[in-house]
Amino acid sequence: MDYSFERGYVLKRTLDLVLGVCLLFLLSPFFVLVYVILKFSGCNKAFFIQKRAGLNGHTFNLMKFRTMSDCTDEHGRLLDDHMRMHPLGNILRMTSLDELPQLLNVIKGDMSIVGPRPLLPEYLPLYTPDQLKRHLVKPGITGLAQVNGRNLITWDSKFNFDKIYVENCSLGLDIKILFKTLLVVFSTRGVNGSHGMPLGRFTGSNESLAI
Repeated sequence: MDYSFERGYVLKRTLDLVLGVCLLFLLSPFFVLVYVILKFSGCNKAFFIQKRAGLNGHTFNLMKFRTMSDCTDEHGRLLDDHMRMHPLGNILRMTSLDELPQLLNVIKGDMSIVGPRPLLPEYLPLYTPDQLKRHLVKPGITGLAQVNGRNLITWDSKFNFDKIYVENCSLGLDIKILFKTLLVVFSTRGVNGSHGMPLGRFTGSNESLAI
């Protein structure tokens, strides 16, 4: 049963809503536990909220569990990422549990379970026409790029996988990606570096490493 951004929207949205609510209910003990630990472990805020570009380039507030502190140096500048990463944050990234709050984005309708990962709005002017196709569908918690290298592939490769997904959207493909996602999460394969740190920003189609 194939569907694209023009056909089958209701089906995909219904599946996202049902799966999002079910997953949030099943994973609620982890959600509450992580929230409480973060809240009482020195983090001022348990959630990290950032503007991301979604369907048709419209921005929304993406939610994640906070994995880094807001510690600054004597000049008020944020310390390097590896100095701000707290122990629980490293575990959250390695297990992808930091993405759990995005189920709320799915239920709200900003995101889908499966789709291209939402990136910063500032990248929009840097995309080629082919790369912009990633915004013809809702962004997802997991996607084709995430099960084919996660964060250890280049930006160009990542966007190519996004293009392939957009051009071949189907219920079967989504199911295959979800199954592969479980394998990737349990193996922690493709997490940035040895500590799950971001590896770079997109500055144009220059084969830089993706975050």
